[in-house]
Amino acid sequence: MEEFKVTPWEISGNIDYNKLITEFGLEPIDKEKLPKLFLDNVLFRRGIIFAHRDFGKILMAIKNKKPFVMMTGLMPSGKFHFGHKMVADQIIFYQNLGAKVYIAVADIEAYNSRNPNLKQLHETAIEEYLTNYVALGLDLKKCDFYFQSQRSNDGKKSNAYYSLANMLSRHATFNEFRAIYGEITPAKMSAALLQASDMLHPQLKEFEGTTLPTIIPVGADQDPHLRLARDVSKRIKLHKFEQLSSTYHKFMPGLKGGKMSSSDETTYIALTEDPKAATKKVNKYAFSGGQSTVEEHRKKGGNPEIDVAYQMLLYGLEENDEKLEEIYYDYKSGKMLTGELKQYLNEKLTKFLEQHHKNREKAKTVVQEFLEKQK
Repeated sequence: MEEFKVTPWEISGNIDYNKLITEFGLEPIDKEKLPKLFLDNVLFRRGIIFAHRDFGKILMAIKNKKPFVMMTGLMPSGKFHFGHKMVADQIIFYQNLGAKVYIAVADIEAYNSRNPNLKQLHETAIEEYLTNYVALGLDLKKCDFYFQSQRSNDGKKSNAYYSLANMLSRHATFNEFRAIYGEITPAKMSAALLQASDMLHPQLKEFEGTTLPTIIPVGADQDPHLRLARDVSKRIKLHKFEQLSSTYHKFMPGLKGGKMSSSDETTYIALTEDPKAATKKVNKYAFSGGQSTVEEHRKKGGNPEIDVAYQMLLYGLEENDEKLEEIYYDYKSGKMLTGELKQYLNEKLTKFLEQHHKNREKAKTVVQEFLEKQK
């Protein structure tokens, strides 16, 4: 099999998720052991969330109606697309199950690695990410949304957060950084320690006031950050932390079949795109698993495993499992043509985007009121 690479800064090749589970030391998700409410979620039900660490702690907290935290971060670069939506759906899912939600804007990391314009980074975080989160169903009243560069107007909270990041540095070594991340720079080290503080600080007395289970849903490329945070949390004696839990989701393919890239708009569909423009993108760029001619396709059938239109349906645009299965076998047998599959996706996509744009208009007001209260 073609060699693949999965790091926080690079994703390449044809990813073997079973091999990734072994390499990263993850546990596969056993759907048979999940409560029914998790199987109501398309990402769990279809195996898109495929692995975990210490997820049992979260399941127990939910079962026993105990408090827990859902923590995530966002990189404020580029448009909010369907790949980002996977994380947003999980944030809202856990919030509906009773989690206190923490969302960190990784503006310091973005400043060091991508864009030195903090004002632009903040605008992107609000206009692209937070507004879309709210339009998708996030309740800001049950959410702690913050920027790494300005954690809180409350001095005690802010001091606790930044102090934790600095104190964690005592409990990590240069060799450990190199083993986890490979090539390392001062900016990457600083970002990793601040991210560890992001993941752990909800358990400080200044925030939730006690140790409690914390779930962090990520793509597999973010696992090095989890490994570092889990390791240093065990070594620091100044604070006692409940070990972090995490789940890992597969990567939604880009329109052209490779990775989605925020810097290449032909690889993704943004949630702010005009529905007509989005359908044109699907027709022009979406990688097909079909054959080169209609006759050949009728005879040999298509490959839904590599067909981007089918994959977009699989990742949530078609919620009905029976319908999705019908499409899978119709396409695989040659009964359904590539053009027909794209047309079906475009109908679903148009319906979703039209409703989402209406929700965004309402969300803008909610976000503005939220930000005014934060001043």
